[in-house]
Amino acid sequence: MIIRARAVVTMAGEPIANGAVAIAGNRIVDVGSWPQVRARNAGVVTDLGERALLPGLVNAHCHFDYTNLRGAIARPSSFAGWIREINACKAALGPADYVRSIRAGAAEAAKFGTTTVANLEAFPELIGEVGELPLRTWWFAEMIDVRTGVSAGEVLDGLEKTRRGLGGVGLAPHAPFTASQELYAGTAALARARNIPATTHLAEAAEEMAMFKTGNGALFDFLQEIGRPMADCGRGTPLAWLAESGVLEARWIVAHLNELTGSDLGLLARGPRFQVVHCPRSHRYFGHSPFQLKELRGLGFKVCLGTDSLASNDDLSLFAEMRQLWETYPTLTAFQILEMATVNGAAALGMEEALGRLAGGFFADIIAVPCTGALKEVEAEIVSFTDQVPWRMLDGIAAAAG
Repeated sequence: MIIRARAVVTMAGEPIANGAVAIAGNRIVDVGSWPQVRARNAGVVTDLGERALLPGLVNAHCHFDYTNLRGAIARPSSFAGWIREINACKAALGPADYVRSIRAGAAEAAKFGTTTVANLEAFPELIGEVGELPLRTWWFAEMIDVRTGVSAGEVLDGLEKTRRGLGGVGLAPHAPFTASQELYAGTAALARARNIPATTHLAEAAEEMAMFKTGNGALFDFLQEIGRPMADCGRGTPLAWLAESGVLEARWIVAHLNELTGSDLGLLARGPRFQVVHCPRSHRYFGHSPFQLKELRGLGFKVCLGTDSLASNDDLSLFAEMRQLWETYPTLTAFQILEMATVNGAAALGMEEALGRLAGGFFADIIAVPCTGALKEVEAEIVSFTDQVPWRMLDGIAAAAG
């Protein structure tokens, strides 16, 4: 088939006016101007008119488990208080609630143009009941061993047996305050041995920094109260805690990284260039310290975008995340912002040669949004888009999404 549109934003070069994408099966076979693509390829033509084609968006950090908690938690006075609130909400939910929540979250993300998601799953045993989702989904089993031991190998084996649909699997030690260095080390070894990505939350909140650096604060008190050993606190930053374990490498996707000291930036300058995920609206919800985007980019880190969960956000729109990012960092170009929602997210999942661009050999994961302005403004028009996408394609199969 051939898809024609007013503009094609490939993320692999300049936007193409009156462009087209040719598809065979689930792969892109040609991209270019409409006359050129039509001359080179036979097939059924779909003309999308005054729209721009672009790669499907990649959400690099999401928790579909909590879609049903939209609006359930008031803006917290502390990060530890929010953890208490979400734990209380979770206690009232059963397996069927989570299955419905995961399905609803995937459907919502798809309507807003996401075609690939890194979903952190707190209940991996439920994945088999969820069925196939309208997304290319990487299921990251979230692991916490603050109270009881966890075998990363057993978790991964179970995940691989129950996963369905497009995508892959990964492992996710929750955070340094809930996962031991032993669990991180076991995860890193498995990720290397089985060539899968790993992800974690790190340096998310000021209370996490206080817990590890000075051994006090609301998060320290909460975790001490529930029985976490606290001997590793009061010694350094959360990043230093994890860096000393030696587990971080390029395959890791690190979410948040909001709290960084000067010494942390020195560590990052000397260490591996893992992937970083920023969740702009969740960041705003909590009122975290300013995200050091300029510094991280200057050190060579690729920053991706995520929505986090609806326990700290309004919806699962990556377009809304892009708009929030641009409001906070107005010197970024629209292309740089689009990279964070496409190219960089694909690279974080190890899929930089298959997802995140419109190019020959890549998966046919494509979305279209209205396009009425000049070609030189098309990327800005896309980033400013505020609605559900009217057309999407996943793995070569098209569907109306709005």
